[in-house]
Amino acid sequence: MRKIFEQELHEVQSRLVELAQGAQVIMKKGTGAFLNSDVALADEALALADSNERKALDLDELVIKILATQSPVAKDLRILVSALRMSASLERMGSLASHIAAIARYRFPGSAIPESLRATFAEMAKIDLELADKAVALLQNPDVDLAREIQARDEAVDLLHRKVFDVVLAPTWSENAMYTVDVTLASRYFERFADHVVDISSKVSFLQTGEW
Repeated sequence: MRKIFEQELHEVQSRLVELAQGAQVIMKKGTGAFLNSDVALADEALALADSNERKALDLDELVIKILATQSPVAKDLRILVSALRMSASLERMGSLASHIAAIARYRFPGSAIPESLRATFAEMAKIDLELADKAVALLQNPDVDLAREIQARDEAVDLLHRKVFDVVLAPTWSENAMYTVDVTLASRYFERFADHVVDISSKVSFLQTGEW
């Protein structure tokens, strides 16, 4: 029975990694669409987000089945409960990335980004993609130091998020209402994507050290 249980735990980990990779690809395509007004990439990101959502639901069903049939305790129980929480974060990451793609889709053939904020969003996208890479690596090989790297890097996204609001709220902001809505929403999506990576890193760190 223990061997079967360990195989099931391995399957849970593999599916978490697959979800993280899916969110990573959706964000890559979504940011490409957003920064370059690429409608084809936007459509691909939106389609992948639907697929990732279904995979997250399948993973949740697997975890619930294991909980019901194996009655895990102690660390095994913590792993499975954490997997449910991480699955939700990964599904949300894919959804947030698809929202970024959707903004690009709605504004095509025009751009959703005014030139005054293009560099800011390019940097935000770069950091989010870096964090997505780290999330995949962390779920493949849990490592406390990598989890701490993720938590430290999140601050850069927060600063850029605040910069977008500073620009939009400044007296010199002269863009139309559509730009105002687009950049405000997009900035929030980028910031929340990074927050979910941090949530995952915190759960992995807790499982490794027992410290929250």
